[in-house]
Amino acid sequence: MSAEVIDAPAPAVARHAADKPLLRFITCGSVDDGKSTLIGRLLYDAELAPDDLIAALEADSKKHGTQGDDLDFALLVDGLAAEREQGITIDVAYRYFATDKRKFIVADTPGHEQYTRNMAVGASTADLAILLVDARKGILPQTRRHSMITSMFGVRHVVVAVNKMDLVDYSEEIFRKIEADFREFAKHLRFASIYVLPLVAKDGDNLVHGGAVNMPWHDGPPLLTYLEGVAVEDVMRIAPFRMPVQWVNRPNLDFRGFSGFISGGNIRPGDIVRILPLGRDTRVSRVVTYDGDLESAVSGQAVTITLAEEIDCSRGDLLSSPVSPAKAGDRLEAKLLWLVREPLVVGKSYLLKIGARTTPASVSEVESRIEIESGLAAPIASGETLAFNEIGEARLSLETVVACDAYVENRETGGFILIDRITNETVAVGMVKTVAASERRAAAPLTDLSYASMEGVAIERESYRPSRRRSLAKAFSWLVPASLSTFVIVNAFLHDPSLSAEITGVEMIAIFALYYFHERFWTRYSYGLEGKKERPAPGVDPGI
Repeated sequence: MSAEVIDAPAPAVARHAADKPLLRFITCGSVDDGKSTLIGRLLYDAELAPDDLIAALEADSKKHGTQGDDLDFALLVDGLAAEREQGITIDVAYRYFATDKRKFIVADTPGHEQYTRNMAVGASTADLAILLVDARKGILPQTRRHSMITSMFGVRHVVVAVNKMDLVDYSEEIFRKIEADFREFAKHLRFASIYVLPLVAKDGDNLVHGGAVNMPWHDGPPLLTYLEGVAVEDVMRIAPFRMPVQWVNRPNLDFRGFSGFISGGNIRPGDIVRILPLGRDTRVSRVVTYDGDLESAVSGQAVTITLAEEIDCSRGDLLSSPVSPAKAGDRLEAKLLWLVREPLVVGKSYLLKIGARTTPASVSEVESRIEIESGLAAPIASGETLAFNEIGEARLSLETVVACDAYVENRETGGFILIDRITNETVAVGMVKTVAASERRAAAPLTDLSYASMEGVAIERESYRPSRRRSLAKAFSWLVPASLSTFVIVNAFLHDPSLSAEITGVEMIAIFALYYFHERFWTRYSYGLEGKKERPAPGVDPGI
């Protein structure tokens, strides 16, 4: 496998690269399981590392290497001085490369417990996770923790790379036990696919080339071949439209647009969008970029949208599909990953940042804690909360209404962080499960959010145009009791029921016709009605 070289003009190369599918993946696992070495050796064997980087690797291996006279491939990824001195990964390192079949963005994440927050950053944008396991140690607590975090962040494809098989004499028995242990643990983690393979990262066994001589009992594809072929669904392009407003673009008096990153679905001029949490509907006038207007834009693009009317919309608002709108509320149920050593304090005021909106919030209740050994939620004892690196389910109360989705529906609009108001430190990352509004901030009825506002007019209550059948029914229902009264009165004076009935019949015909035409005439005019907002249109019965 080699890096792709195309003898073509730069624009053609760019178009060719853009046609390839992109896979974002991370490497994670416990300390010293070989995450950085795996990435470095994969790039080296696939000839995806530039010559100058290889030359630097040779020099760095002599100075900082841990493999004697051999190349220390971890140094291709670990670039910080502290990482090289200690031989560990501290920060998230990103590498970009491409093969003939696919583009890749890989995030090498740290394994130490104190750097779990950095691992969570890498998992938040990944489509697939490579979970490293040391064949000598098996599934460790940090392995389980990283598995739960990847699942929590919506990663649905996992490769379990059982590394350092040379140190257990390439034992198939040990490999099968680790595979069985992980599959048993991961039953509740909702992974769509799990691929387990044995490898030796430092030697390159099962990384780029298959058929490792020392492991003939494994007949699956090597790692890079699997990564090139794994099917990862881009569901956000067919999801309901979402775009958090990050900036109101107002370069001059003649232009007012709303800039942001499309987090789901697609948009084109003429489409109807709903501004949340305001609840107003309007039409998209233009979809603007630096290179000009677009006929349409999809999830993953950064654009500026202009609207057909002047509506109050600002940073932190959410442009949403009116057919499947996001939820708006100030009460959240969410999963939390606690990131600092100071435990969570119920009732303490934090800052909650979701999308581009920041609002004061507090945790009103911690309902459960996820057990590391089983991966399942367990009730939490009274008075306890979440400690460092613990995962739990909690209820949050917000001071203002926010618009968001459940995290399983949209990772961009369903994820948030909690910030300490004193230290400004990120103390937790959260995933929304449900959204609700308190009674004092109950959402307006849907009838008050109708499309009538798109033309800049007041929203009218629902009304009806009376039909002729309705006018006939009203005339008849009024005339029957009136005619009976006439018959009784006339008969009392004449004492002749037959004559009284004839007089009443003539009156019924005349009055019926007069009432009907009178009622039809006044339904066509609004003379004498007060109040412009409440004035019905011509033909609308004011009594309805």
